[in-house]
Amino acid sequence: MTTHQNALEPSIRKQLLEAQRNEITEHHIYKALSETSAFAENRDVLAGIAEDEKAHYAHWREYTQVDIQPVQWKIWWYLLLARVLGLTFSIKLLERGEEQAQVVYQGISEQFPSAGAIVEDEDRHEHELIALIDEERLRYVGSIVLGLNDALVELTGMLAGLTLALQNARLIGTTGLITGIAASLSMAASEYLSRRSEESDQDPVKASIYTGIAYIVTVVLLVFPYLVVSNFFVALVWTLVNALLIVVSFSYYVSVAQDVSFKRRATEMTAISFGVAIVSFLIGFLVREIFGVDV
Repeated sequence: MTTHQNALEPSIRKQLLEAQRNEITEHHIYKALSETSAFAENRDVLAGIAEDEKAHYAHWREYTQVDIQPVQWKIWWYLLLARVLGLTFSIKLLERGEEQAQVVYQGISEQFPSAGAIVEDEDRHEHELIALIDEERLRYVGSIVLGLNDALVELTGMLAGLTLALQNARLIGTTGLITGIAASLSMAASEYLSRRSEESDQDPVKASIYTGIAYIVTVVLLVFPYLVVSNFFVALVWTLVNALLIVVSFSYYVSVAQDVSFKRRATEMTAISFGVAIVSFLIGFLVREIFGVDV
């Protein structure tokens, strides 16, 4: 294969070396994910894809005659994502990276017709991965969205209104925390009763737990600034920044895991939450002026 190596243009050789690095890195990622998967079917599919990636690496090595080491931090990163955010999120994010690699393969397909077969392999991987995915957290993502959205809308609105009405950061934070925890229990109970009345494969208890936890976590993140900052306007700004970060983070997670539009979901959640906050802020101002509240 020395003739292949000598005949390669520098730009093409660079692309092939990058393709090698991607393939061997993805081989190790899929292999590691297969070893940590709890389900035999998932392990078999992931192990099979890992072997395909290794074969792709070996194919390009015939042309470059160079051994390439995997990118270790990527392996650790995707394993961490799988443990924290789930297998679905991890492998779908990885598949997005493979889509970029397919563009490179299509660009060199005229000189290397075998690149087309590799692209077909990558497409097959995507279909296999979509077919195998069945994670509990994704089956209950609707319950998580319910708790998170409700907490965002209610708490940002309430905290904004209380900020002008009470003008005492610690009092606002304490009121928000008590109200938020009570509301999370109420929302969890409502979700339980709602699931019990529906014909669904979802466990009502698990659905209520996911809703309640999402609500409480959101409450803590939104109320926290009022408990550590004495200036109530600074606390309000911090709370709104936290709300925006929650919206962006969760919208990105859902957009990757469920293949939906990130921009549309994030814009919708932000508009609703901040719209309610602005209206509530104005109501708090009017209440203070009309009733002469002074704390």
